[in-house]
Amino acid sequence: MKKISPEAEKIMIERFGKDTVIALATVEKEVPYVRYVNAYYENGAFYFITYALSNKMKHIENNPTIAIAGDWFTAHGKGINLGYFGREENRLIAEKLKNVFAEWIDNGHNNFDDENTIIVCVELTDGLLYSHGTKYEF
Repeated sequence: MKKISPEAEKIMIERFGKDTVIALATVEKEVPYVRYVNAYYENGAFYFITYALSNKMKHIENNPTIAIAGDWFTAHGKGINLGYFGREENRLIAEKLKNVFAEWIDNGHNNFDDENTIIVCVELTDGLLYSHGTKYEF
């Protein structure tokens, strides 16, 4: 990713460094698919929880290049399956996600005993952010 300016990073953290809904787009057989996911931003990447056997993961496995959009923000990135939510290697980000998504994470939608409950990292490759009339590109 191109270096993000300190001003843009501050805005990204303010807007997306919490439970936020973003649009996630994938492509399968030249057909685009868009869905909303609850995501969390930090250090040039978004993180979300999903099911490993979902269509979105099948698309990401076939083509990891994705697009996302949020509040006055759009970007491209690479989707990376970090694996099972409960893996020791995921402990730090999993704890952050538990805190960030505390309002709904234990509502029965997620089965954390199922190894198909995974964390996905979207490493941003480029983006466009607008804030109060200023355009930030990275």
